[in-house]
Amino acid sequence: MSQDQKAKADFGKEQLCLVPRRIIHDVAAIRMYGNQKYGDPDNWKTVDVQRYRDAAFRHWLSYLDDPQGVDNESGFPHLWHLACNIAFLCEMEDAYKETKYYICDAIAERSN
Repeated sequence: MSQDQKAKADFGKEQLCLVPRRIIHDVAAIRMYGNQKYGDPDNWKTVDVQRYRDAAFRHWLSYLDDPQGVDNESGFPHLWHLACNIAFLCEMEDAYKETKYYICDAIAERSN
């Protein structure tokens, strides 16, 4: 297969096919459980980031104690909950970084 950039300019773009598919299914299962429980697919965006850090750490420790262990409430593996919490943290930290830079830029503009 040709890597000719004339037909498709994708050099340097993420190759999402490299992401293991299993994690996508695992996070989706947890998201579906959360949507059923809370009734809003976007409610996670309103939760303080520290609560997801704490939840991720709890699930990580539970996973380390028992790699086959499941969450008592959901019945899903702790590893799946950990993956979902990490996904939330990745999104939230990225949004925080963008907001922080936006605020810093606004402050800098006012100073000029």
